[in-house]
Amino acid sequence: MQFGRTYEEFEVGDVYRHWPGKTVTEYDDHLFCLLTMNHHPLHMDTNYAEKTTDFGRNVVVGNYIYSLLLGMSVPDVSGKAIANLEIESLRHVAPTFHGDTIYGETTVLDKTPSRSKSDRGIVHVETKGYKQDGTLVCVFRRKVMVPTAEYIEARGGEQPGRPELRTDGRDSGKGGK
Repeated sequence: MQFGRTYEEFEVGDVYRHWPGKTVTEYDDHLFCLLTMNHHPLHMDTNYAEKTTDFGRNVVVGNYIYSLLLGMSVPDVSGKAIANLEIESLRHVAPTFHGDTIYGETTVLDKTPSRSKSDRGIVHVETKGYKQDGTLVCVFRRKVMVPTAEYIEARGGEQPGRPELRTDGRDSGKGGK
């Protein structure tokens, strides 16, 4: 399974559909709110949301949806990234509710070689998130610095930090056989 791409593997106009989707639960939403100290009653207080909002129910915090989509895109876009350089724009287009399932796709908008280092380049992408019914809920653009194939080879090839698996049937010395 591929995890990320080198600069050469990106083509302007390519679209990566991220799968699987994620069904958002009330627990997920409330945990994210608590972890990020976002205690707005629109997200946390059902009584408030039912009585005082146009939606009549809790709305999932938008930054959770953005975070889900960013995470979904990692295997296709930034799994080999040297750096995430910029979030150019972020728009929450429609509300997401508990029980909605989010799906994402990323389009390659542009790519440029690094001006300072020949072993990397910058890829400009746009990620869109949709609910199960096709409603667009979130759009963001970002720039990611990714390695060239030369960079990967100079550092030992794919996954240089991954431990070697033993094939001789013996234990690595940490107990067992």
